[in-house]
Amino acid sequence: MLGWCEIQDPGGTWNDVAVYRKLYQQRQLQIRIYKAVSGPGPQADRLLQEGAQIGAFDHHLTIRSIKVVSDGALGSRGAALLAPYADDSSTSGFLTVEVGPLRSMLIEALRRGIQVETHAIGDRANRFILDEYERAFNAVAASERKIAEPRWRDEHSQILNPSDLPRFAELGVIPSMQPSHAIGDLFFAPRRLGPERLRGAYAWQSLIKSGVLIVAGSDAPVERGEPMIEFYAAVARKPLPSRAARTSLEGWHLEEAMTREQALKSLTIWPAYAAFEEDLKGSIMAGKLADFTVLSADIMKVPEPEILNTKNLMTI
Repeated sequence: MLGWCEIQDPGGTWNDVAVYRKLYQQRQLQIRIYKAVSGPGPQADRLLQEGAQIGAFDHHLTIRSIKVVSDGALGSRGAALLAPYADDSSTSGFLTVEVGPLRSMLIEALRRGIQVETHAIGDRANRFILDEYERAFNAVAASERKIAEPRWRDEHSQILNPSDLPRFAELGVIPSMQPSHAIGDLFFAPRRLGPERLRGAYAWQSLIKSGVLIVAGSDAPVERGEPMIEFYAAVARKPLPSRAARTSLEGWHLEEAMTREQALKSLTIWPAYAAFEEDLKGSIMAGKLADFTVLSADIMKVPEPEILNTKNLMTI
C-alpha cells in the first residue's frame, strides 16, 4: 500500500527470522527484508557462528547484520550528550552498551564479514561508536577481514559534534538517518540541545558534502513509516502542514535539507548500497530486480506540500 519494496529491519531475534521464513514458505509475505539481529549477546553470537545468510527465498530474506544500541532517545533525555541537556543540567544522558563485549564482537564481525549497525543519537554516543568502530578497524587489517569494505552503519547519527562529522567519510561509516525525526523533534530538540548543538543536528547536507551517502528510513513504528513523509521531510525540513502553526523554524538550519535527487537516492540506491545490494536493487536497470513504485504525481517536480498528497498507485 505504501510503496516499500524492501524494509531493513534493525534488531530482534532469531525467532523473528523463523516467523519470516514461515511466512515466505507459505507465500504470505511479499516484501523483501534485510534483517539484523541484536547484539552483543547470544543473537549476535549465533550469526557470527553461522555466518551471513544472503538472498533466501529468491532474494527476499537476508540476515547479515548486527544491531547495537549505544544510548537512549532525545525526547526522554536518554541520548548520551557530551555536555548536559540545555533544559536539564542534571543529566547528559547515558550509554547503554558494555564496552568489553562490544569490542570483542566488533573484531569478530570484521573477521567473519558481518555488518554492524549501531543506534547512536547523542553527540557523545556518536563519538563513542565512531571511536569503537575505528578501534576495531585498526585492530583488524583489511587482509584479515572477510569483507575488506565492511560498510558499518551509524543508525540515526542524529546529533554530531562538528569535529566528528568528517570521520564518517574518513572511516567509511554510513550514516543511516530518518528524515521524519527532524520534523518531529523540532518541537522539543531546540530546548533539549540549545542553539549551538543544533548546528550538528540532523546534518544531512553537511554529511553528504563530506563524502558519504545517507541511508534514509522511517524508524517505524516510532514514526509512521510513510515514504512520502520521509521524502517531504528530507527536502522541506519543515513540520507537516497540520502541525506547522505550533512551532517556529528559526534556527532549524534549512540549509541542511536534501535536494530532491539526494532524497530519492537516500530512499533507493543508497540503502541498497548499505545492504551490499546496489548491483541487484535500488535503481531501474537491465539485470536488476524489477522493484519499483508507481506514484500519482512526479515528486521531483510538484510543489513541496503536494508531495504529501502523492499516493502509491502500484508496487512491483
